[in-house]
Amino acid sequence: MNSNPLIRNFCIIAHIDHGKSTLADQLLLRTGTLSQREMREQVLDTMDLERERGITIKAQAVRMMYRARDGQTYELNMIDTPGHVDFSYEVSRSLAGCEGALLLVDAAQGVEAQTIANAYLAIDSNLEIIPVINKVDLPNADIPGVKSQIEEALGLDTETAILASAKTGAGVDEILEAIVARVPPPRPSGADTTRALIFDSAYDNFRGVVTYIRVFEGSIGLGDKVRFMKTGRDYDVTEVGYFSPRMVSTDRLHEGEVGYIIAAIKDISSVKVGDTITQAQRPAATALAGYRESKPFVFAGLFPTNTEQFEDLAVAIEKINLNDASFIAERENSEALGFGFRCGFLGMLHMEIIQERLEREHGLDLVLTCPNVGYRVTLSNGEVVHIDKPADLPDVTRIALTEEPYIEGRFLLPADYVGALMTLAQAKRGIQKGMQYLGTSRVMLTYELPLSEIIFDFYDKLKSATRGYASFDYEIIGYRPVNMVKLDILINGDPVDALSTLVRREDAQWRGRQLCEKLRQIVPRQQYEVAIQAAIGGKIIARETVKALRKNVTAKCYGGDITRKRKLLEKQKAGKKRMRQIGRVEIPQEAFMAVLRTDEG
Repeated sequence: MNSNPLIRNFCIIAHIDHGKSTLADQLLLRTGTLSQREMREQVLDTMDLERERGITIKAQAVRMMYRARDGQTYELNMIDTPGHVDFSYEVSRSLAGCEGALLLVDAAQGVEAQTIANAYLAIDSNLEIIPVINKVDLPNADIPGVKSQIEEALGLDTETAILASAKTGAGVDEILEAIVARVPPPRPSGADTTRALIFDSAYDNFRGVVTYIRVFEGSIGLGDKVRFMKTGRDYDVTEVGYFSPRMVSTDRLHEGEVGYIIAAIKDISSVKVGDTITQAQRPAATALAGYRESKPFVFAGLFPTNTEQFEDLAVAIEKINLNDASFIAERENSEALGFGFRCGFLGMLHMEIIQERLEREHGLDLVLTCPNVGYRVTLSNGEVVHIDKPADLPDVTRIALTEEPYIEGRFLLPADYVGALMTLAQAKRGIQKGMQYLGTSRVMLTYELPLSEIIFDFYDKLKSATRGYASFDYEIIGYRPVNMVKLDILINGDPVDALSTLVRREDAQWRGRQLCEKLRQIVPRQQYEVAIQAAIGGKIIARETVKALRKNVTAKCYGGDITRKRKLLEKQKAGKKRMRQIGRVEIPQEAFMAVLRTDEG
């Protein structure tokens, strides 16, 4: 079966705040997909979090019908993608369903770190890239400078770059014509079987799993019995449709088209992003290539504050995981917090978003433990294990080598701030690998850094050092040796597993001291003294004491023999000692995030 030559599948890629969602709004308006009355800002950003933060978190697909200047009506399938490094997995999945990409660059800010990262993803996917210089109406727009940056950093020809303003609508017609003229139609497969790639999914409480697909071969229609090739399960299709941007049902999705199917799937685990759907009666011999599975590098524990909400949390995590394949979770048990989940994230922003979505969309009240990166440990017998929580660290006598993940980071910034960035990078154990000038005023610096050094406060310090002008993107490049230890926190001699953390041996002393100081301010006073200690193995390296609340038991003694007062004080002291032996200190929620807020001295 041949695909429709009038179909164009494309996505919009750019750095954060370069105008992707605003341009998507203009394209929807110009093609008549939405009327002026139906329009609102960031119409494709459907989550409250996206609208509040002004960022795109989830890629969104939409079909537009456009009558071009050649008189033909084209079907344009557009995917609006996120710009933040933590959501680059969303971008890579979107690219797999497209033949072309609009590369958006801010005319004032120029090429940024994620511009380069996303452009390389598109080049690796063999997409036709159309450079668009956006925000040309800004008074500080530097069009010649931005063109030279695109050519030097990406090697793209800017002769045909389109000048546009998504805010005013200037250049939108030229963008639509360029999509029609330069993005190739889907290649005809010539196959007589059906294969469709799942690029996303969501859960509907009434209709079950909604599966988002791109059809590469054949077609899928209403009433077809389809097979999910990874799980081998068959389902009857109850609805087929596309996004415009609302869900619009149709009879059939043909080769080259993007849309959704509903098949009354209640078992969430049946649908895997990257799986191939085929016809059950005439199944395809092999599945499509799918996606390289994302590897989380930041790990933290999620626990319900009310233990009765554990099953609700389990269901909520399943639903979030369906909509976000880069998030992983497995059950764990903590002595301090009870039953919960050990979760893996792509970065700190990803972790914040997942926690907020669980609390808002599912009404949960959660405790998040201190995040840490995953380490690789080689044991004395040659076995290699991956450690993502302190409790799993083997005994030091069994460890031959410990390694931590390293990243290659790209920084783009004005030349004036190069010195400040170098100072920050060196303080974070960075190794400079390259320096390239883009034009006369912008510099691209390349550093190799330990991932553990950038997951806490690195972004804040980077913005402070460069007054917000630097952009940063990174990719994991492997593991390197590190002298690492487990830092335990003891409350009255009892270790609190949820407060344990993995640190470099050189940092353990000040980290333990600062954590104890922080906890002393947070842990509430009791009727007895509370000792807060930091320990490595059996060795105490720091201690703070929360003083006891003391009742004045001698207040009723007016004068008289001193032995009477002493007797009362001794009785109080004995009572406090007994309370300390049987008392249990409640650890407030803030304590579990105190590890994040320890500042380097």
